[in-house]
This record gives sequence, structure tokens and C-alpha cells, in this order.
Amino acid sequence: MFDFHLLDMFELGIESFVSLRNLKTDMCPEGTKPLLVFAGELFETDREHQRLRNLLTDFFCGPRVSAVRLAGLEHVLHFTALEGRIYMRSYKVLLKKSGCRTPRIQLQDMGPSLDFVMRRSHMASDDLYRTTHRGVKPKKNISHDAFGTRLGRLHMQKQNLDKLQTRKMKGLRKRRGEQTAETPADR
Repeated sequence: MFDFHLLDMFELGIESFVSLRNLKTDMCPEGTKPLLVFAGELFETDREHQRLRNLLTDFFCGPRVSAVRLAGLEHVLHFTALEGRIYMRSYKVLLKKSGCRTPRIQLQDMGPSLDFVMRRSHMASDDLYRTTHRGVKPKKNISHDAFGTRLGRLHMQKQNLDKLQTRKMKGLRKRRGEQTAETPADR
């Protein structure tokens, strides 16, 4: 959805399914960010498959991070588009010793494994799709602190506070006979 308009919608039929329980292998810790791999020429050439790739990336991407440790890459989701089907496989990354600084990587099938067939699809018009990819201009002088409170900065012209009209109270008025530190009485 974008601005209350339906952008892309895909209906995928499941032809075969292998659950986590059927494989009896070690699983990744909950909350790990998966590494997404898209293989197949259709993800590069076909417009429907490109939009499906965008949808799957948005669905599985997880939180945005600035840096990733090599040991933190534990989960791979592999999507293959071949002969009208989309194969989704889930692997656990095993880092093995290789004799040099970078480890040897081995993939272990972890599950679930799904074979999809694209049944129906509805894609947004090209004009609406282009408007969704326009960058949102950040609002100037507005920031957020660690607690999510919105802070703003205002820029105003310099004000002359001598001419500022304030309420004058009777108790603060100078009396005729008093001398102040600024002006001595020279009468």
C-alpha cells in the first residue's frame, strides 16, 4: 500500500512444503536478520518477478543496520525462479576453519522449504510506482531524541528587548523621592 492505493499484490500457491520439524537440524537464533539471495534470470528480466523480488525483500529485510559482523550472518533465504516456479529454501550458515583468516562457508538446509507457483498478480501503474520511489524530503530543523520526542529549532530575527511592552505593576514603579544606582539625584 502507498498513500491508500494498492501497489503490488501477488497470490502464490504452495505446491510442496517441508517444515522445520521434518529436517531435525539446528536452527538459527530467533531475531537474526536473513541474507536474501535471488537466483534466476526471471528476477532480472521479468517485470512481475522484479516486483515480487521487491515485495519479498521488504517482507524479509528486518531492521536496518549500519554494519554486520561476519559471525552474525547465520541465516540465508534463497529464492530461485525457474520454469514458472519459485523455490524458497532456508539455510543455516556454518563457518568452518579453512587455514586462512577468512573461514570456509558451508550451508546446511534448515527449513522451511517451499515451492511456489504464481497464481494471480496485480501491479501498480508505472506512474504510481514512480511516485512511490521519489525520495521523501527531510523536514529541516526537526530532529528526534533517543526517546522519540520530536524537537524543532526556530530561527527568529534579533529583537530589541528595550522596546518590549510588558505589564507594569504598581509595586515595581519607581517613586519620585527614591534614588537609584544608575542615576544619582543632582537637585
